[in-house]
Amino acid sequence: MQGWIEHAVWWHVYPLGFSGALRAGPGHRLPHLIDWLDYAVELGASGLQLGPIFAAETHGYDTVDHFTVDPRLGDDADFDKLAGAARDRGLRLLLDGVFNHVGRGFQAPESWFRRTGPGSADRAVFEGHDSLVALDHDEPEVLDHVVRVMDHWLTRGASGWRLDAAYAVPPRFWRAALERVRPLHPDAWFTGEVIHGDYVAYLRDSGLDSITQYELWKAIWSGLNDRNFFELAWALDRHNDVLGAGLPLTFVGNHDVTRLATRLTDERHVGHALAVLFTVGGVPSVYYGDEQAFRGLKEDRAGGDDAIRPAFPDRPESLAPFGWPTYRLHQRLIGVRRRHSWLAHARTRAIHLTNTAAALESAGAADRLVTLLNVGDAAVDFPIDAAELTLLDADTPGDGRGRTTVPAHGWSILGT
Repeated sequence: MQGWIEHAVWWHVYPLGFSGALRAGPGHRLPHLIDWLDYAVELGASGLQLGPIFAAETHGYDTVDHFTVDPRLGDDADFDKLAGAARDRGLRLLLDGVFNHVGRGFQAPESWFRRTGPGSADRAVFEGHDSLVALDHDEPEVLDHVVRVMDHWLTRGASGWRLDAAYAVPPRFWRAALERVRPLHPDAWFTGEVIHGDYVAYLRDSGLDSITQYELWKAIWSGLNDRNFFELAWALDRHNDVLGAGLPLTFVGNHDVTRLATRLTDERHVGHALAVLFTVGGVPSVYYGDEQAFRGLKEDRAGGDDAIRPAFPDRPESLAPFGWPTYRLHQRLIGVRRRHSWLAHARTRAIHLTNTAAALESAGAADRLVTLLNVGDAAVDFPIDAAELTLLDADTPGDGRGRTTVPAHGWSILGT
């Protein structure tokens, strides 16, 4: 078991957008990230989660060569520089493996592709995207290829893989791949993108360590927007079941969704969302720019992801001043998480619940932490036992022991 994952907090970057490479020609842009590694460390991250970095036709999810760094980002030497710089700072690397589909230019025998008919043009595509050709996961050579790719980059310095569109791949395929990769890299961690469905069953059948917790993501922002903490409590009950099967990747933003600061209808509730993220079980991930209160709307059109995958400046000091308070809020809450690493396995339940107020108790074998959330227009005095708890953080200053009164639209975290 990978003990390091229990302490992990990822900073998630989409490199093609971050480096301004998306619509550019060849260049050595991947090392641009090196100038941001100290920023990630100071944020509190322990790992760098990268979007696609392999040779692709456009957005990176249309891969044409899994063994080659995208020429727009650089080459193997650039990857080695980044991996070495991350390692020097104690940062793990999580790579994005797009193994369900490939770009039209991917060179392989026809037997590697899923078919819709006997003709040479009858290749199946991924979810209606004509540029994304689906691989046939019953083909042994496809399995061999994925195993080679995983092994290659884990050997070069990666610590794990996020498996794109894992839900579209038969779980038995991942199990077969991991049975061959794990003996070579027993410390590696594998999380799969699963949006809907039975998370527990997918973890059990696939052998993956983790899945992406979209159900909790949705309940966090919609529970806040709708003033309906019953939805959040329901999702946390389901989340507890998932934690019995693996450590899900938790988030309030990523490269595929509208940014949190845009999604929330009341900007006062950003802290509430983050307080939940960093005090419930799982492995938290922060999407680059969210820690600076970036805004961005995902749209269902060509170029509709551009607003949520922006370029970053050369160095952190070039960021606009308005985002730094949100960065410091992330620092504080990640600090709480890192000081209470038992939270990775914690189960969370609502010990007080109304539409607009929730007391969420996260418990481990010998530890307890309570997150108090109030999105109502009046202060709430939570009727909970907080005699042994100390105020760890809150949206407003306070120095009382076991403070249970939370102002309107406020939050606080109490713990041992």
